[in-house]
Amino acid sequence: MTSTDTALQRALDRERAHHEHCRTVLAAMVEGAQEHVVTGEDVSASGADAEVLGYRLRSRAKEMRELPAGPLFFGRLDFAEGEETGRALHIGRLRITEHPAAPPLVVDWRAPVSRAFYQATAGDPRGVAVRRRFGWAPGSRGDAADLTGLEDEHLGRGESRASAIVAREIERPRVGPMRDIAATIQPEQDDLVRAALGTTVCVQGAPGTGKTAVGLHRAAYLLYTHPQRIKRGGLLILGPNPTFLSYIAEVLPALGESGVRQSTLDREIARHPVTRTDDAPAAALKHDARTAEVLRRALYARVDPGAAGDLAVPDGSYRWRVPAEALARIVAEVREEESPYGVGRERVRARIVRYVQERAERRAGPQSNAWLRRVERCRPVGAALDAVWPRVRPEEVVAPLLGDPGELARAAEGVLDDDEQQALRWTGRAPRSWRSARWSAADLLLLDEVAGLLGHPEGYGHIVVDEAQDLSPMECRAIARRCAFGSLTVLGDLAQGTTPWAARSWRTVLAHLGRPDAAVVPLTTGFRVPQEVVGLANRLLARLGVDVPPARSLRGDGELTLRACAPGAVPETVVDAVRHALTRAGSVGVVAADPDVPGLRA
Repeated sequence: MTSTDTALQRALDRERAHHEHCRTVLAAMVEGAQEHVVTGEDVSASGADAEVLGYRLRSRAKEMRELPAGPLFFGRLDFAEGEETGRALHIGRLRITEHPAAPPLVVDWRAPVSRAFYQATAGDPRGVAVRRRFGWAPGSRGDAADLTGLEDEHLGRGESRASAIVAREIERPRVGPMRDIAATIQPEQDDLVRAALGTTVCVQGAPGTGKTAVGLHRAAYLLYTHPQRIKRGGLLILGPNPTFLSYIAEVLPALGESGVRQSTLDREIARHPVTRTDDAPAAALKHDARTAEVLRRALYARVDPGAAGDLAVPDGSYRWRVPAEALARIVAEVREEESPYGVGRERVRARIVRYVQERAERRAGPQSNAWLRRVERCRPVGAALDAVWPRVRPEEVVAPLLGDPGELARAAEGVLDDDEQQALRWTGRAPRSWRSARWSAADLLLLDEVAGLLGHPEGYGHIVVDEAQDLSPMECRAIARRCAFGSLTVLGDLAQGTTPWAARSWRTVLAHLGRPDAAVVPLTTGFRVPQEVVGLANRLLARLGVDVPPARSLRGDGELTLRACAPGAVPETVVDAVRHALTRAGSVGVVAADPDVPGLRA
């Protein structure tokens, strides 16, 4: 063994000892957090304050228990200058400390000081003398991990090289849930993860570039950096389907976070069970942004300023008169303000009361709050309000629109032509009322649009949207309503669109999401798909008609063989290729066009 090998072994032994110490301290932290929860220790407050503190303690215990099957730290920084000079900081997925006042044994990867681990280079070392990375393997005693190696980059000396440990981690076979990437985040990914809370970011990511992992790690970073603001506003992760959500479910808990809602848009807008299936033309129209204008017209067609006539408001033995023209003027003014329909209705009520109040106070002086409430609730005011600005449910707008050709024609005039109106209408016998209606998945989008016109839905402080290239304009609008005062992380690949309304431009998607000026950042370096496969995918880009840059891959361990075959001979050629593949280790998958699958399976 050379002197260099001996020095490396001694360094590895010291790091293993530190890792064992961290493991012992973490176990004590978990036990202590659980004891706090069980005994209520340190919970001196009562009521709501105690409940909040109890929730925090439970969350802390949970995040410490749910660390991933990896090392407690994956990196280390030795600083050459600045306030950290002479200290070694170990970087991991969770802060580990023996007591609050002691220096941390492990620093959370999201802490500001940890950024140098991802961003420092030989040209810009950011005060880092040495960056160390650790290799690991599953623990021999069933523990989380054993350290198996280390490598150092002496950035302070201008030394920089590709990391063999990072390469092995990227190429390590993955089975089951999605793996977190905290140990292997690249500088361009780190910039996206640490984007400011108020910033909406759109990530155009080629296959295997880690765009989904970037979005999830940004969620974890925001929760760490702005815990109160995010938990107060809420954080929603929207995936394309439940299978996808189960695939990513273990990533955020593994990063030490909980309390994040993971859902699909279908779940978020589900007002009724889906019992009807649209044909392709009807579905396409219901996903079209023009339908939003048809719905808006259909809703506000119910507002009729002249429907009530004169209004007489009782006040003891006296009657205050609101002339029909005054009531119509109030309704028209509120209508011009373009507030949500439900807000507009209450504004009309308030202005009717104000009209009466002004006249009553000229005659008898200031009126009490009880008097105002009595006028607000009197039957004549309610009846007049129902006549000029009726209360309405989303179903009462959508069902007649899709079931009555005349109502649809009035609302869609100049927006949809006759053929489109026919395609949009429900087929078969129209339901007698909305209560007996059968709804399709796209109908639920229409109901959600009208619900958004009636009043604002529950909002979130931040929403992460994955596979966003498949969103329709109406789906984007549904998401935008839930993030009116928050920010978004939009993830996808225009070259992987699978729906009839798949996006051709991120600018169009962002406009429908209400963020037309958001930055679009491409990720073009792949970490999962071998270069041979990425190269084949790049050859298709020119035919797709989307503005997507070609990708490259850091994986060189794949291979690609193309077999030419005569027309009609594809099944036999595939069978031969599969037989050949079965002689080697690993699983075999066959990807084919839907019509070819039965024949290939046979």
